[in-house]
This record gives sequence, structure tokens and C-alpha cells, in this order.
Amino acid sequence: MKLTIKEDALNWYKDELDLEKGDQVRFFVRYGGCSNVQKGFSLGVAKDEPQNAGATAEIEGITFFVEESDMWYFDNHDLHIDYNESVKEPEFHYE
Repeated sequence: MKLTIKEDALNWYKDELDLEKGDQVRFFVRYGGCSNVQKGFSLGVAKDEPQNAGATAEIEGITFFVEESDMWYFDNHDLHIDYNESVKEPEFHYE
């Protein structure tokens, strides 16, 4: 799985999570919400340290990751995170 984050989305995460170089951000599976790849589940986001990362992306010294145990959620899709200007928040695309 490939994990990519566009610059506008990165800036949103930096502001919302008060991120700085060296920080690590985990995308994790949570029950509830909606998703295009797994009905009844959605992605959560938290500052965390990887235990067994299955996918990572480092941008401006900040590491974004998904644990190996959550890789099932993506069903062999890549995760691309863009910024939706109209709602002023990140938007997940699965390809």
C-alpha cells in the first residue's frame, strides 16, 4: 500500500495536531463512520509511535503511518490524502 499526503492536507494536520519535525501520526481503523472500502468502519488519526508499521510516508520530517494490523482495511488500495477546500479538512481517496 502506498500512502501519500498532499501539501494542503499536511498543513491542516500540522495545525490541528500541533505537529513538528520528528512527530509521528497514525491512521487507524475504528468501528463506525463511513468508508468507500470497508462498510461500517472509518479511519481515526492520532499522534502515536509505530510498533509494526505496514505503510509509511515522511513529509517535512513528520512520519505518517498505518500499522500492519490495520492494513486489511485498505483492501489492497493506496491511500491518498488531499485537502477539501470547501469543507476545510482532509479527504481520503482510495485507489
